[in-house]
Amino acid sequence: MAKIVLDKKGVRELLRSQEMMDICLEHAEATKTAAGGEGYEISSHVGTNRVNASVRADTIEAIKDNYKNNTLIKSLR
Repeated sequence: MAKIVLDKKGVRELLRSQEMMDICLEHAEATKTAAGGEGYEISSHVGTNRVNASVRADTIEAIKDNYKNNTLIKSLR
């Protein structure tokens, strides 16, 4: 049986790369669109171990809609 050894430095570079950021932003944009788009905001940053992208309700209407209907959770399906 073959033993697989991961290149930890290479994996870390991959998880923090611009290509991975693009993939995360693509998923965040799809989530925002599924939630209705209006009133939702995307943010992203490079963390210690990997890139992160998030979608949040930005307006009062979107916050109320998300609270009442779990819009963001449902848009992830």
